[in-house]
Amino acid sequence: MSGLDKMKSQILDEATHSAEVKIAEAKAKAEELIEAAKAQAAAEVEKISNKATADAKNYAQRVASSCEMQRKQALLRAKQDVISGVLDQAYERILNLDADAYFDMVRKMLDKYVLGESGEIYFSAKDLSRMPAGFEEEIQKAAVAKGGALSLAKEAKEMDGGFILVYGGIEENCTIKALFDAKRDELSDKVHGLLF
Repeated sequence: MSGLDKMKSQILDEATHSAEVKIAEAKAKAEELIEAAKAQAAAEVEKISNKATADAKNYAQRVASSCEMQRKQALLRAKQDVISGVLDQAYERILNLDADAYFDMVRKMLDKYVLGESGEIYFSAKDLSRMPAGFEEEIQKAAVAKGGALSLAKEAKEMDGGFILVYGGIEENCTIKALFDAKRDELSDKVHGLLF
């Protein structure tokens, strides 16, 4: 081999060696980049997975909270319906008391609501027709005991039960319905305490 061939061979060997080193470095760099990309991708997958898990957990909690609120609202509505039903039954029972028990209750109401003034008292047609003998005198005695006077109106008023007092043109509604309506919250609380 001549000197020139040796030089060519040496330059070629060095170039091949240099190319192999550069290829090896490029492969190593490529491997490094691939590993870094894999690590970054794994981190992103982990991040996305954690976020998805957290989002699913939050959604499940919101759904559970919403379901619980709906359950409580349904329970409250059911309780209110039961209480309303009990009060409606109590109202009907009072209206349907036998005459003796009903007018005993009316006597107690007279003691509570009659004023020490002159006035008139009105009853429903049903109550006027079943009023016990001597009850008009009891009404007058209740009024006198308070320092007033009451006369029984012979005309009936449209009402279910109880009475209406009229003093100087001003009506005081003492019907069973008005008394129930005025005490509805208090009665509801009592029924709630007894039932629940």
